[in-house]
Amino acid sequence: MRAARPGGKRRLQMSLTVVVGGAVIAGRPAPEAVWRQRVSEVLADSARLSAFSAVFTVAMREEGSPTHLHFHVARILQGAVGIPETGGMYRAAIEDVSAWTMGDFSYSDH
Repeated sequence: MRAARPGGKRRLQMSLTVVVGGAVIAGRPAPEAVWRQRVSEVLADSARLSAFSAVFTVAMREEGSPTHLHFHVARILQGAVGIPETGGMYRAAIEDVSAWTMGDFSYSDH
């Protein structure tokens, strides 16, 4: 989801936090095509994984409702820590989401 900044043209992208199989994942939702392109680029730049790059450039299914959520800069939340710290790219089946909230979810006992 994108929200326009008051008084400016710059946009902020809201985070989404979901629970999938007991794991709490927080990140920025991305369109599947954008997510696939980025995964393909990262794999293509890897000496050991470049052969897998083409798997993510295959045309995606166009018809019907989405079946998966795609995240950029996503972290699996473990206690007060997000893994990986810099964020990663995750894909989760919508049918496996048991809870969700808009925005980043974090824990603090202060």
